[in-house]
Amino acid sequence: MDSLDPLVLARIQFAANITFHILFPSISIALGWVLLFFKMRFLRTGHSHWMQAYQFWVKVFALTFALGVVSGITMSFQFGTNWPGFMNTVGNVAGPLLAYEVLTAFFLEATMLGIMLFGRDKVSERVHTLATFLVAAGTTASAFWILALNSWMHTPAGFEIIDGKAHVTSWKEVIFNPSFPYRLTHMLLASGLTVAFLLAGLSAYRWLRGDRAQEVRATLRTGFTLAALLIPLQIVVGDLHGLNTLEHQPAKIAAMEGIWETQAGAPAVLFAIPDASSQSNRWEIAIPKLASLYLTHDWNGEVQGIQAFGGQHPPVAPVFWAFRVMVGVGLLMAAVSWLAAWQSYRARRVPHGDGVPATWLLRVLVAMSFAGWVALVAGWYVTEIGRQPWLVQGVLTTAQAASTVPASNIALTLGMYLTLYALLLVAYVRVVFYLAYKATLSAPEAHAAANPPAATCRGPHPA
Repeated sequence: MDSLDPLVLARIQFAANITFHILFPSISIALGWVLLFFKMRFLRTGHSHWMQAYQFWVKVFALTFALGVVSGITMSFQFGTNWPGFMNTVGNVAGPLLAYEVLTAFFLEATMLGIMLFGRDKVSERVHTLATFLVAAGTTASAFWILALNSWMHTPAGFEIIDGKAHVTSWKEVIFNPSFPYRLTHMLLASGLTVAFLLAGLSAYRWLRGDRAQEVRATLRTGFTLAALLIPLQIVVGDLHGLNTLEHQPAKIAAMEGIWETQAGAPAVLFAIPDASSQSNRWEIAIPKLASLYLTHDWNGEVQGIQAFGGQHPPVAPVFWAFRVMVGVGLLMAAVSWLAAWQSYRARRVPHGDGVPATWLLRVLVAMSFAGWVALVAGWYVTEIGRQPWLVQGVLTTAQAASTVPASNIALTLGMYLTLYALLLVAYVRVVFYLAYKATLSAPEAHAAANPPAATCRGPHPA
């Protein structure tokens, strides 16, 4: 074990923790607002299926929230155990932002969650709706503060270094640093897409198992309609985010695009195998000048290559491939959601149509229930690996922040983390689908109540 690099092990361990943790806030952030939507639809229409949808999905929210809290606490400990140099150098910035997140968001969520889960029969409908709103607002406020800190690490502003430590000169500039608006919007939309496909996937699963309740139709259509609406917004925001990254972190863009040499009219590399030893791409398939067009909005715009940054650039292959996974899954999500929305529209125009897409497409939606996770984690890897070798861009390198914990200790805890996280992840997915399966058990009775057979309808039908 001593022959292993403790810095590499520490990075892998933190990557494992953040990968596992981010899965759950990505659901709880948007799902809180979806629950509020269900509740408002129930209050507005009086239709019970909206409350049934709320009661089912609030269980998923509670499970997700619990795992998010537990994994977040574990991750926060690693700032001290694996990365003491981080707080020693920039603790005056990071500490207050993390405290704001706890004070303004976590306490609010934790307090109101009890009323949201167990208080509907004990408080008025208005108070229960208010609790749902506050939980949703709390999850978003939590994302606000965490993304403010993370964005500051990429584009630090509003501080000065005194005796090797960062001191804040303007909290406004710290919080609203140059990349923050793009990162926050990009993350919120990613959360919405993650929840949209989870809604559609679990609802499609219930429908395929014979659950024809109005609740299932409503949540199914809500899922793929939400995805179809958010995808174009995410494409626009992603483009703006890319332009911002080009301005402040050009080395990351060079790695994402697989561009080694600075050139005008840079090609868009669709496929390649980046080779760091020769600083070139093998098996490259590219479209001439397209990268310059979407990065600089000029066919002949100059794009810096990896070689322009000396040794201060991220590893190319992981960033290059993670970016393509993110874009590829995003395009697949766009195609599936738009097709589902079109088929639903066509089905509703047929007399007595149920507005449900074709069976084969429902199976695709089930398979893509957690597609949002894949795209989100890939995007997160692009962001975080693309910042290397910096922990705080231009201020603190990852190596400077690392602890002196022996490699054997890190390897041991890494193995424990990976085992535990794998078990918890499998358990979470199985429990979520079990909840959906359990909900289908009452489907025949619900369907029969909503659609009584013709034989029981005696007497002439009214004209």
